[in-house]
Amino acid sequence: MSAARTGGTGRVVVIGAGIAGLAAAHRLLERGARVTVLDAADRVGGKLLPGEIAGVRTDLGAESMLARRPEGVALAREAGLGDRLQPPATATASIWTRGALRPMPKGHVMGVPGAAEALAGVLSEEGLARIGRDADLPRTEVGDDVAVGEYVAERLGREVVDRLVEPMLGGVYAGDAYRISMRAAVPQLFQIARAHTSLTEGVRELQAKMAASQQTGPVFTGIEGGIGTLPLAVADAVRARGGEILTGTPARELRRDTEGWRVVAGDRELRADAVVVAVPAPVAAGLLADESPGAAAELRAIEYASMALVTLAYRRADAGLPAGSGFLVPPVDGHSIKASTFSSQKWSWVADQDPDVLVLRTSLGRHGETEILQRDDTALTDLSRHDLREATGLDATPLETRVVRWTDGLPQYPVGHHARVARIRDHVAKLPGLAVCGAQYDGVGIPACIASADAAVDQIDGDLRALRELAANPVQSLHGGAGE
Repeated sequence: MSAARTGGTGRVVVIGAGIAGLAAAHRLLERGARVTVLDAADRVGGKLLPGEIAGVRTDLGAESMLARRPEGVALAREAGLGDRLQPPATATASIWTRGALRPMPKGHVMGVPGAAEALAGVLSEEGLARIGRDADLPRTEVGDDVAVGEYVAERLGREVVDRLVEPMLGGVYAGDAYRISMRAAVPQLFQIARAHTSLTEGVRELQAKMAASQQTGPVFTGIEGGIGTLPLAVADAVRARGGEILTGTPARELRRDTEGWRVVAGDRELRADAVVVAVPAPVAAGLLADESPGAAAELRAIEYASMALVTLAYRRADAGLPAGSGFLVPPVDGHSIKASTFSSQKWSWVADQDPDVLVLRTSLGRHGETEILQRDDTALTDLSRHDLREATGLDATPLETRVVRWTDGLPQYPVGHHARVARIRDHVAKLPGLAVCGAQYDGVGIPACIASADAAVDQIDGDLRALRELAANPVQSLHGGAGE
């Protein structure tokens, strides 16, 4: 077997201990490799972070994952968490728009309806009437890619984008629907746009196919104790298989020579037959600058959005909330928060810990929106409490609040993202024993990151089928409810 491959006694260094890097390490160890994982942070897990507020355990990062993709659920089971997988207690959410909390419409694909009636109450009468014109419009050519907002606005009007598509995409990417790639972010809609003249007709056809497939079970799942426990469990499984995980150990240099790869990390120098780079784009660019300047240049061009999560705990007796899992907020309505999740109502495991405590959270920050995140924690908490009072009437004083900032936490997927990823991987492929994975390539959700990691391990072993599949069929990152 080639020295660059992972089987037998091959040694592999994985740079990055987020869920992608840990998933790659787990897969590598299954194949018999000797693995060392490096991370600059003092903990594993990246954007998955378990925490506590008012004595109640809760997630302070991502809180759910897509259950109808196999990757996340399978990894959780392999890591011993199968009996702790738990669907939301309620999947009913709202949208705070036009001055009121309104039921989240049903019968749409990422905010795009199959018929105008699906958005009644959320859109104005003029907005609903505009949807009906879609059937009479000539075909909209989308070429190799198109922005979601641009295409949907042309077919159905801006109100559909501004009041529903934008807040749903914002919950996933913290981005701008008028910049986000339809091909990369909502591949189902891109296929519809290529195959149909009428967008609503294509959505109805897709909905009929989904109904005929009779998919059962929840769309999303959480984990008792928090999604943030997933990387901890995977890290334990990696160590149990003999893998080494070094936190607080940033990789500073990556070089290839006649003997393989040399990784300088802290005061250590590691030799490896192969390297998986599973860190955010700016860090990956720095590591690859010498060996693959072309990949590094493309990685530097990837933009990121920052956001903050404000978690609040109340005495349940003081804090009445509307039913449901929370609500989304369209930017066009001019509020500070972009969503709120009623954690104690969405997750039974949160509520069961202390029936007298109610936990909820808000999210703030979108791509290009820097001023709001420059405010201190007290100001962000005050903004959240103000908007919660306006939306729900909640006016109690919280028992405790926590603010977690995810600076440059969400990679952006603008038009042409798929082509940039292809160019990065073309450059990387020229270097034997090197692969990349993570949220900036194939989707920002947990299953997408794991699929990216699995494909990277296959690539090192000379199998490119998974990479080709991801390029042809990106992993759509759906919205997990409200505030995800």
